[in-house]
Amino acid sequence: MINPENLEQLADLVKADGKHVFFFTAGWCGDCNFIKPKMPEIEKENPEFTFVEVDRDEYMDLAIEWGIMGIPSFVVIEDGKETARLVNKLRKTKDEVNRFLETAK
Repeated sequence: MINPENLEQLADLVKADGKHVFFFTAGWCGDCNFIKPKMPEIEKENPEFTFVEVDRDEYMDLAIEWGIMGIPSFVVIEDGKETARLVNKLRKTKDEVNRFLETAK
């Protein structure tokens, strides 16, 4: 999981070639903390994606621009273009995230 150090690095990841999953989260978010321990397994089961953790509070302007109000949320960007999103305020399970990513492959 990549943790961008600044907005410039995050912007470079958005524009990068390949498939990236942007995982919007926040430290205080109980539902985010529910799925976070499963993220290494999700990453391992979906090697075609590069995973990027985005702290929604730290990058609030980006979250607003992308319409990320509920977390945890997942946005797939392929070669700089959004191709899929799982964005809502509901708790997500490992199976639910994997099913979503299967549709984004």
